[in-house]
Amino acid sequence: MDAIVPGESTPGRPVVGLERKAMTRELTRRYLAGESLRALAASTGRSYWFVRSLLCEAGVRLRSRGGARRGARMTFRPDSSTLPLRH
Repeated sequence: MDAIVPGESTPGRPVVGLERKAMTRELTRRYLAGESLRALAASTGRSYWFVRSLLCEAGVRLRSRGGARRGARMTFRPDSSTLPLRH
Protein backbone atom coordinates (compact mmCIF):
# COMPACT_ATOMS: atom_id res chain seq x y z
CA MET A 1 0.00 0.00 0.00
CA ASP A 2 1.36 3.40 -0.91
CA ALA A 3 1.71 5.98 1.82
CA ILE A 4 -0.64 8.92 1.77
CA VAL A 5 1.11 11.87 0.19
CA PRO A 6 0.35 15.32 1.60
CA GLY A 7 -1.89 17.14 -0.84
CA GLU A 8 -3.07 13.90 -2.43
CA SER A 9 -6.38 14.22 -0.64
CA THR A 10 -8.03 17.58 -1.12
CA PRO A 11 -9.42 18.91 2.17
CA GLY A 12 -13.14 19.47 1.99
CA ARG A 13 -13.61 16.87 -0.74
CA PRO A 14 -15.46 13.79 0.48
CA VAL A 15 -13.34 10.66 0.80
CA VAL A 16 -15.46 7.65 -0.12
CA GLY A 17 -15.23 4.08 -1.33
CA LEU A 18 -11.86 2.49 -1.94
CA GLU A 19 -10.03 5.76 -1.30
CA ARG A 20 -11.60 5.98 2.18
CA LYS A 21 -10.74 2.36 2.95
CA ALA A 22 -7.14 2.84 1.82
CA MET A 23 -6.80 6.06 3.82
CA THR A 24 -8.29 4.39 6.89
CA ARG A 25 -5.88 1.44 6.63
CA GLU A 26 -2.87 3.70 6.22
CA LEU A 27 -3.83 6.06 9.05
CA THR A 28 -4.60 3.11 11.31
CA ARG A 29 -1.20 1.57 10.59
CA ARG A 30 0.61 4.83 11.28
CA TYR A 31 -1.41 5.59 14.44
CA LEU A 32 -0.76 2.13 15.86
CA ALA A 33 2.94 2.64 15.07
CA GLY A 34 2.91 5.67 17.38
CA GLU A 35 2.09 8.75 15.30
CA SER A 36 -0.25 11.26 16.94
CA LEU A 37 -3.64 12.27 15.60
CA ARG A 38 -2.32 15.80 15.05
CA ALA A 39 0.67 14.53 13.07
CA LEU A 40 -1.60 12.39 10.90
CA ALA A 41 -3.94 15.31 10.31
CA ALA A 42 -1.06 17.61 9.34
CA SER A 43 0.47 15.08 6.95
CA THR A 44 -2.82 14.44 5.14
CA GLY A 45 -4.10 18.01 5.07
CA ARG A 46 -7.23 16.84 6.86
CA SER A 47 -8.63 18.01 10.18
CA TYR A 48 -7.90 16.38 13.52
CA TRP A 49 -11.59 15.43 13.78
CA PHE A 50 -11.66 13.85 10.32
CA VAL A 51 -8.69 11.63 11.19
CA ARG A 52 -10.17 10.82 14.60
CA SER A 53 -13.49 9.89 12.97
CA LEU A 54 -11.82 7.53 10.49
CA LEU A 55 -9.92 5.77 13.27
CA CYS A 56 -13.04 5.47 15.43
CA GLU A 57 -15.05 4.08 12.49
CA ALA A 58 -12.30 1.49 12.03
CA GLY A 59 -12.62 0.45 15.68
CA VAL A 60 -9.18 1.71 16.68
CA ARG A 61 -8.83 2.24 20.42
CA LEU A 62 -7.49 5.75 20.82
CA ARG A 63 -4.70 6.51 23.23
CA SER A 64 -5.33 8.85 26.12
CA ARG A 65 -4.17 12.42 25.73
CA GLY A 66 -0.46 13.04 26.01
CA GLY A 67 1.41 15.82 27.67
CA ALA A 68 2.36 16.53 31.23
CA ARG A 69 0.37 14.74 33.85
CA ARG A 70 -0.49 16.30 37.15
CA GLY A 71 0.31 14.29 40.20
CA ALA A 72 -2.00 13.91 43.14
CA ARG A 73 -3.31 17.27 44.17
CA MET A 74 -1.41 18.74 47.05
CA THR A 75 -3.55 20.02 49.85
CA PHE A 76 -2.20 22.20 52.59
CA ARG A 77 -3.01 20.96 56.03
CA PRO A 78 -1.34 23.15 58.60
CA ASP A 79 0.01 21.49 61.67
CA SER A 80 1.38 23.11 64.77
CA SER A 81 4.92 23.33 63.31
CA THR A 82 3.81 25.41 60.32
CA LEU A 83 1.52 27.86 62.05
CA PRO A 84 2.92 31.37 62.44
CA LEU A 85 4.13 32.33 65.87
CA ARG A 86 2.09 34.97 67.63
CA HIS A 87 3.77 37.29 70.07
